[in-house]
Amino acid sequence: MQPSGPMGVKVTVQWAGFRATMAAASSSSLYSGSKLLLGFTCKGKKMPLKFRWTIAFLVVTLSRCFADDDHEMEEFLKREHSLSKPYQGVGSSSSSHWELMGDAMVTTEQVRLTPDMQSRQGAIWSRIPCHLKDWEVQVHFKIHGQGKKNLNGDGLAIWYTKERMQKGPVFGNKDNFTGLGVFVDTYPNEEKHIERIFPFVLAMVGNGTISYDHERDGRPTELGGCNAMVRNLKHDSFLFIRYVRRRLTVMIDIDGQHEWRDCLDLPGVRLPQGYYFGASAITGDLSDNHDIISMKLYQLTVLRSKKEEEEEEEDVITIPSVDNMELIRLGQSDEGMSGIAIFFTVLFSMLGCIFLIVIGLVVYSHWNENRRKRFY
Repeated sequence: MQPSGPMGVKVTVQWAGFRATMAAASSSSLYSGSKLLLGFTCKGKKMPLKFRWTIAFLVVTLSRCFADDDHEMEEFLKREHSLSKPYQGVGSSSSSHWELMGDAMVTTEQVRLTPDMQSRQGAIWSRIPCHLKDWEVQVHFKIHGQGKKNLNGDGLAIWYTKERMQKGPVFGNKDNFTGLGVFVDTYPNEEKHIERIFPFVLAMVGNGTISYDHERDGRPTELGGCNAMVRNLKHDSFLFIRYVRRRLTVMIDIDGQHEWRDCLDLPGVRLPQGYYFGASAITGDLSDNHDIISMKLYQLTVLRSKKEEEEEEEDVITIPSVDNMELIRLGQSDEGMSGIAIFFTVLFSMLGCIFLIVIGLVVYSHWNENRRKRFY
């Protein structure tokens, strides 16, 4: 369930009756490619040495190109920051890695943040702050319940924040949070959501003073998002969050095809190190089961030039922020107009222009008539 690119490149070569498929990793592409080439045959015969070296060169070149595109990333699972079955690291003792809050409970199959009951909220938080510079988290979750479409709520959130274990109205967490929140919002609170289909996945960065607008479904502060039909699925659903080189990427896998779909990709996102990962959910008058099956955090090792390292050392991030946030909001306000709203805007603009033209013609005819009377 990992996006292709960082860990390897699958190369298929077909030429004059011979076909070979190779997996070339960026760190050992030359070695592994050379070993595989020893076994290449062409219609049962050994390939000519010249052909072998040609294909070896192509494999190494392709693998390096893919590695360069992903900044030669390697990933390592951080177990102390990960949550998975049988959930042995969850508990109230000081030695546990994860802590439950509110109505959340652990079963053998999942961490249930809220049951399918009204007015519940729950969360699970890591006890250990994350000091990684580049990371990605893959969340296996499930949202299901008895409610019919648009009669369910309210959704869950994945957090990377300075605060932890604080109840509140933002999907079970406190408002005015400091850090990153990625929300799976399953209920539209704003009545005029003609152009947005729910459930909807969106991201927000807070600095401790920015409030989440619940009545407008977080729209004024969102960084972007995508619709995601995640309720009552018979297959697994996954959420992918990557933070590399101050670039935030969010993807989803909800179609049962084991393929990631782009949801958000935004550069210029500044997140400090030393924050906590968590997940929370809330229900109101409407409800759902909100389950976390696993949260796996990976450390990403990204090669940086000496200049890049010096620039990052000089520009230490202490407060979460997003570059050009005003432009992002301006773009969202333009995109926020529905087709009907645009139609009526154009219609009334045209009617206004016609009205002004008619008024102008009437005024001109009166003026022209008075002008002619002066000559008689």
